[in-house]
Amino acid sequence: MKREEKAQYIEDLTAELKEAGVFYLADTSELTVDKINELRGRCFKNNVSLKVVKNTLLEKAIENVSEKNLGELVGVLSGPTSIMFAEVGNAPAKVIKDFRKKNDKPILKAAYVEETVYLGDENLEALTAIKSKDELIGDIITLLQSPAKNVVSGLKGQGGKIAGILKTLSERA
Repeated sequence: MKREEKAQYIEDLTAELKEAGVFYLADTSELTVDKINELRGRCFKNNVSLKVVKNTLLEKAIENVSEKNLGELVGVLSGPTSIMFAEVGNAPAKVIKDFRKKNDKPILKAAYVEETVYLGDENLEALTAIKSKDELIGDIITLLQSPAKNVVSGLKGQGGKIAGILKTLSERA
């Protein structure tokens, strides 16, 4: 790769890291071409983008991202590294976990999920349990709706008695 190509690659990778809310670094070494292609297929089906990157170029791209605290990720950049970009925080973790049912790799080196850095493969289980923003918003809406539903059903269950009392109180104010 020529110097100009490397500079452009670093620039492109820096832009991807700046935009990404979720990315995982994984060790995919020792996987055959067929296994890598199978992993890429699973990633594609789950809206995860998989790239093999050179550690030195990734390190320079990480250093260029001043908006995020990615410094800890440099420590895991040894050996072959693949980067997985996704929009949903747990999607790459689920792909890795599912793929490892029949394979020893990929091994999770690190993950960056919504401003939090996770280091090491021991975090894989926790990462699969992370809920997406949409799931969390849905949970919050459900929690907020529960008390209102209880009040409405209580008022309906009491018939006209409570409704009459509420009407009288509102007319007085």
